[in-house]
Amino acid sequence: MNFDFSAEQEQLRDQARKIFSKALSSARRVLETGITHDSELWASIVALGWPAAGIAEEAGGLGLSALEWCVVAEEAGRVLAPVPFASSVQMATVMLQQLQPCPNAHALLEALACGESIASVAFLERGQDSWTNRPSVRIVDGRLNGRKALVADAGVADAFIVSALDEQDNPGWWWVNARDAGVNLEVVTAIDRVRSHADLCLDRVVATRLGAGLPWQAVTERALNASAVLVAFEQLGTAEAALALTLDYINTRKTFNRTVASYQAVKHQMADLYVKLQLARSHCYYGAWALTEAPDVLPLAAAGARLAASDALNDVAEAAVELHGGIGFTWESDVQLFYRRARLLATQLGGRAVWSQRLVDALSPVHLQEIKG
Repeated sequence: MNFDFSAEQEQLRDQARKIFSKALSSARRVLETGITHDSELWASIVALGWPAAGIAEEAGGLGLSALEWCVVAEEAGRVLAPVPFASSVQMATVMLQQLQPCPNAHALLEALACGESIASVAFLERGQDSWTNRPSVRIVDGRLNGRKALVADAGVADAFIVSALDEQDNPGWWWVNARDAGVNLEVVTAIDRVRSHADLCLDRVVATRLGAGLPWQAVTERALNASAVLVAFEQLGTAEAALALTLDYINTRKTFNRTVASYQAVKHQMADLYVKLQLARSHCYYGAWALTEAPDVLPLAAAGARLAASDALNDVAEAAVELHGGIGFTWESDVQLFYRRARLLATQLGGRAVWSQRLVDALSPVHLQEIKG
């Protein structure tokens, strides 16, 4: 069984690296100027059709697969690309795909595919740790009321997908126009200042119901697992870049007339990080295969990819700061940007405890089958 990407997908990777070649300097500009994102880079991504890659042709997409999104996510993560690809494609678009054949979701997918709109998922609330937590935001007299926390790229989003309770106290999903009356944002200063966040405040907002009648828990679970695989690839790219940056530094920085890389303890540390990174890559590839070919094992594969990629990125980011010595934590160093992104991505879809439990839950039926067999 071959889990590797095809020649065409590797060509896409090469193209993505060229497009993203200056994205790290753009991330620095976003950090220092306070702009929401690199609009020129996002326009290039839209022109190339990447947001439409994994969307079916009948919904206005290119009819390819989620594997193309995995490639782009990895390359975007490698340079901390300051564009809303993660929020609008890896999360919002993936969520809408699970809500098919809802007519409203179909029309909205077309808008995201052509780049006409940017969307963000607003599922989390204060004190919650997963998309699948029961929301407290609710519909009252036909209007949406409540507050959602830490919505990524909220300042650039044209619309939000919001989880809420209907008037019968059943959870569901709604589409909200970001510019409608009653929609307000309270900017939140997150640890990663390249990717902007805000709390979404909803006061009697007109909203469009999505996927009425679909099982809320099951659909949200599928969307969460699919998003987790894409985010794992983003983490993988970020970890590889941070490791390469650190290797370059320790091979040139000298102490006591020796390069830092020549010390045995440092060699062992870098070897351990490389092994963790390759383990994470294996899990990510398995997740990508499950996402496109084996939906039955996606919960297991997504949890494995999420945990392995999070561990690899966290360890690499911490080591990068340490091995850069006194400059590693300074504002002028790019190393701190990778560390900040590692901390953000470690909790964005739920922390380690959440995904460890999801892994246990996914493994249980497998073990039961093996015992019965």
